[in-house]
Amino acid sequence: MKFRKKPVVIDAVQWFPGTPVEGVTERASGDPISEVVGVIRTLEGDMTALPGDWIITGVKGEKYPCKPDIFEATYERVES
Repeated sequence: MKFRKKPVVIDAVQWFPGTPVEGVTERASGDPISEVVGVIRTLEGDMTALPGDWIITGVKGEKYPCKPDIFEATYERVES
């Protein structure tokens, strides 16, 4: 069987350190390449967002990170 993802409009914002995003807590990564990461609490546990990742708000208000290349391949901008 094959399935197609239902079309749904989501809210998303691209995250960079110093940009406040609801649900994202910044912390030091200990990595010299990306000194700061964003931490998002999800039902599956804490997820890490790197600078430039998109923070998506799901249909039930949950937040999760998405890599820019996956975001670009999956979503297109709509007029609000």
